[in-house]
Amino acid sequence: MKKDRATLTTEKRNCKSRNIDRLSTLQIVEVINTEDMIVAPAVAKERKAIAAAVDVIVKRFKKGGRLFYVGAGTSGRLGVLDASECPPTFGVRPTLVQGIIAGGRRALVRSIEGAEDHAEDGMRSIQRKKVKANDVVIGIAACGLTPFVHGALSRARKLGAATVFITCAPEMVKHLPADIIINPVVGPEVITGSTRMKAGTATKLVLNTITTAVMIKLGKVYDNLMVDLNATNEKLKDRSIRIVTWITGLSRKKAEVLLGRARGRVKAAIVMYFRNTDFTGARKLLRQNDDSLRKVIERAP
Repeated sequence: MKKDRATLTTEKRNCKSRNIDRLSTLQIVEVINTEDMIVAPAVAKERKAIAAAVDVIVKRFKKGGRLFYVGAGTSGRLGVLDASECPPTFGVRPTLVQGIIAGGRRALVRSIEGAEDHAEDGMRSIQRKKVKANDVVIGIAACGLTPFVHGALSRARKLGAATVFITCAPEMVKHLPADIIINPVVGPEVITGSTRMKAGTATKLVLNTITTAVMIKLGKVYDNLMVDLNATNEKLKDRSIRIVTWITGLSRKKAEVLLGRARGRVKAAIVMYFRNTDFTGARKLLRQNDDSLRKVIERAP
């Protein structure tokens, strides 16, 4: 898609940061901070679209679907980052949420800007992932123009997958190939065109909200605790013990023993406590209750 980039909000000059190179260090920081305050309210205006995306993803997940983020540069890195954090935080398999970045793994640590210019590469990336109708593909492009992302979403739609597009350019909304469009308008960047700044921050807020809300809806959270976390290091092991103590009221020592019997699985340990059962029985009760700890506890005799 060809469009005059000079007309895009993400490429316009910000009058509030003119002559920023003449300011003191503190003044530069203050200008950037003031502009950053625009981000959260802009994301809040898109809450209905974000909620709609969450509901679509939850529905597809329950049918065996997966979620793919597709982006280039900062947008691609943010997608890969959010996807990589889902397994340890929510105990899901790594293939459930995946990030696709133009230029592949090398682009995560070194800029490969030209990789975003080829729509056919985006199409091929969807083919390689064997995207199906039950999957969801979220395209991320601050300017809304990135050919790699457009190619990926175009191919995903033909395969029947649900599609979402996240962009900070309001001028592109009517031209985007997606079922749901999330458009936080954060205005021109402090440094003209540097969408790693406000646009990047807005994108991270949106992605964090989407996956967190999805996992809450899937029962991966009890109260505000990550009861399905994968305790792969000392910090998470300690958090697991604390979660068990908070929910059960057990001492730390007893919680640690219970977790050992539950093979380190927080949710199973808590079910074992409240339903007076063993690990196998706890797993069975969770399966019977949509893997919801709240349902198991509230339905206890």
